[in-house]
Amino acid sequence: MTVTTHPGSLASSNTRRAAGTGRGRSATPIGRRTGLFVALLISVVSLMLLGLVMALSATAAPSLSGTDSAWSLFRGQAMWLGVGTVALLILLRIDYHHWKRLAPYGLGLALLLLALTAVPSLGISANGARRWLGFGPVVFQPSELAKLALVVYVADILSRPGRHIENTRATLVPVVVITAAMMALLMFQPHLGATLLVAAIAAIMLYFAGAKLGHLLLMGAAGVTVAALMIAYTPWRRERMLGFINPWDDPLGNGYQTLKSLHALASGGLDGVGLGAGRAKWGYLPYAHTDFIFAVIGEELGLTGSLFVVALFAGTAAAGLGVALRASDRFGMLLAVGITCWITLQAALNVGAVLGILPVVGMTLPLLSFGGTSLVTTLAAMGMLLNVARQIR
Repeated sequence: MTVTTHPGSLASSNTRRAAGTGRGRSATPIGRRTGLFVALLISVVSLMLLGLVMALSATAAPSLSGTDSAWSLFRGQAMWLGVGTVALLILLRIDYHHWKRLAPYGLGLALLLLALTAVPSLGISANGARRWLGFGPVVFQPSELAKLALVVYVADILSRPGRHIENTRATLVPVVVITAAMMALLMFQPHLGATLLVAAIAAIMLYFAGAKLGHLLLMGAAGVTVAALMIAYTPWRRERMLGFINPWDDPLGNGYQTLKSLHALASGGLDGVGLGAGRAKWGYLPYAHTDFIFAVIGEELGLTGSLFVVALFAGTAAAGLGVALRASDRFGMLLAVGITCWITLQAALNVGAVLGILPVVGMTLPLLSFGGTSLVTTLAAMGMLLNVARQIR
């Protein structure tokens, strides 16, 4: 067998029979329960269970402020966890090659949903942002679906037979154009965190596919320049950035969340104040059950619990990259890289904001923060990654 490799790639471009098309494969899941598969499954299940426990603790206060029951938000989160678990189990048993054929349609649907958030009768606005869609009782965030759609589409484009990474018109250009379009729709909402994450996912996947480092650095420089200009000429973004640099300069304004988050972490000490006994979630720290759930974990479970969470995400990242290294084909390698870097980077952005070392960009902590769309989409993506792990060499 002839093996062809590309600079920066994690796996060879040789494929198994009908790789990349899914033709000739049975509907029965292929593969076995490998060590990496078990490691990923343990990490995901641990994060799911911890997320459910912390949802019960962190949502009591906002539930009581909106209803007469402290369980109202928790019941919703538990329901979405059930839906996400079903999605994980289903995608775990579907050969990941089948998603290649649906990649363009999934991406088109994701872009359409992002555009629909701008329609007043459909898009739902909150806190100055229009990031949600509502159809009757169902409310969801299209940006979460867009991340998964982008990963599958980019993996498909960069793994098609005959499309070598050196052919920039067939590989680099379509990825950049689609990513730029998605970033523009996200910024229109606006959602800076998702915009940065989408750009990072595409760049990392291009790097592992063998794109020239010079091209990536040029695109990165252009992106940083645009982001800097948007921050400089948008008052509220500029104030938020200044609040991140020195939160003590405006402790009741832009620095309020960061300072309250740091106070919660400091209050937790080594072992925490006890599960459910935290005070930050009782109105002292805004969005404690969503963007700042890590602060609640630090306060109630202490440094020990915080490090356990970080270890789970680090283990997920290591196992995911291990799956990419041993993927049976190029599509599986890129799919594993995309999903792994998505989950890892989003977790890093969230934890960094809670610790005050990164700006607050409105990112949830995967599998731990309250939010149905994020939870279901992340579990679906992990189902795909687990299926790749079943078929590693």
